[in-house]
Amino acid sequence: MQSTVPNALRGRSIFIVEDDCVTAMDLAETLAAAGAEIVGPAGTIANAFELLRRGPQLDIALLDIEVEGAFVFDVADELVKREVPIVFTTGYERSEIPPRFHGARHCEKPIGIAAIARTLSDELMRRDRRANS
Repeated sequence: MQSTVPNALRGRSIFIVEDDCVTAMDLAETLAAAGAEIVGPAGTIANAFELLRRGPQLDIALLDIEVEGAFVFDVADELVKREVPIVFTTGYERSEIPPRFHGARHCEKPIGIAAIARTLSDELMRRDRRANS
């Protein structure tokens, strides 16, 4: 995995909200193997807010749009307030994401875990370039 994912994930805190247990664990393991620190995964909206209440320092969030039958947009709003970049993963089309999140990255499912990791890495590098310019 480390050869396919740039070092941008190393030491980064990644918040995962995903209700599919297998996908959540695969994501967490893959990202951790690339050196990321994982917050979660949260399998429900309530669990996501519980984790956020603990006040973790987050570098980026990976959010499944629909979690246990509920949309994740309230969690996304909280992350935006905290200035945490968001990457949505979903089977929904981009047009179904509310306009306030159109600046967020979007990965359509099914997508490979390595591709998601590369998207996260790309977003973190893009964020770093903006912060340093």
